[in-house]
Parts: sequence; C-alpha cells; structure tokens
Amino acid sequence: MVKTKDKIILAAEKLFSEHGFEQTSLRQITSEADVNLASVNYHFGSKKSLIQAVMARYQMVFLPALEVELQRLAEQPNYTTTDVLACMTQPLIALRQVRLDGPVIYLRLLGYAYSEIQGHLRKFTMTHYGHVVQGFFEMIQTANPHLSRKTLFWRLHFSLGAMLFAQVSGQALREIALADFGEATQAEETFLKLLPFVAAGISAVDPEAQN
Repeated sequence: MVKTKDKIILAAEKLFSEHGFEQTSLRQITSEADVNLASVNYHFGSKKSLIQAVMARYQMVFLPALEVELQRLAEQPNYTTTDVLACMTQPLIALRQVRLDGPVIYLRLLGYAYSEIQGHLRKFTMTHYGHVVQGFFEMIQTANPHLSRKTLFWRLHFSLGAMLFAQVSGQALREIALADFGEATQAEETFLKLLPFVAAGISAVDPEAQN
C-alpha cells in the first residue's frame, strides 16, 4: 500500500513536470493523489517544501553520481569542455532508478525551476550540493581559461536552455528524425548529439575579450 506522503510526492511530481510549479495548486495535487488538503501541510508544511522534496528525489541520485564522474575526470592531466559535459551522461541515465522516464522528468522540473524563478530551490540545492555545482563550474572554467566567469555564467545557462529544450521536446524531435531520416533515436542519444553543439558554444571566442 502506497503511503500518503509518497502518494503526494508522486502526484506533485507528475503535475509539476506537466504544468510547472506556479500553475499547479495544492488542491490539484491532493485531488490527483486522492488525499485531503491537510495531509500536505502535515507531511511537508508548505508548497515550497513539497517542491524541494520532489526535486530531492532526483538530486540525491544525480548530483552525487555527477560528483564521482567529475572527480574521475579531474585526475586526468588535460580535459575539454566536452569531457566535462559528458560527465552528466551516466548520472542522467541513473535517474531511471527513480522512474523509467526520470531523465526527462528531472530536466523538465529543472527547466521550470529556472523559468519560474524558484529561488528557494536554488538555495536548497546549493545548501546540500553546492560543492558539486561549484566543482562543475570550476572544471568548465579550467577547460576554458580564455573565458571570464561572467561569460561562462551566461553560456552555461544558454547551454542549460538548449539541453532542456532537447529533453522536453525530445519525443517530437525523435519522431521527426524517424520520419525524415529513418533514424530511430533513444533519449540518451539525443543528449549525446547535443554535447558537441553545446561544448562548441561554451568554448567559442569571447567577443568582449577581443574589444
């Protein structure tokens, strides 16, 4: 029998990934979970805490796995932007431990977290996994010594946008690729196709540095 707390998290996860955090009400979540409204306050205290609990299910798998991959790469004498980005591949696949479509769900949630300016979620992530996020940024910086931290900030967020689009629209893109080119592509392959594009964008010459 599924516990009330788990029913709420699963319902919230489904609705958040489909409609976003702001457009999903607690009443919709309790209706989906078939529980009473008071149970949300009892188990989580607030909507923000529920959002954090949903994201934590994925972060506790993805970010420690990413840390391991980054540490392994850091032992190499030289590495490229592509190498650093590729460290995310296996951690994303590992999200299937959470649910079969975990990689797509997590990136959708991440997209809403940024587009809807969920500042509390960023604070929550940095409190628990800030060293991993900072380590990733520093390794990208090491691979691109010609870029300023400000330029990297913008390019990494532009890259995140491209990754989110590729995942959220992934099914449609794969159907088009199959229809137009006869190519059957898995979700993980879409991410691998994106890596060279994103890496090139991050590592491109900085116009501001040339002025």
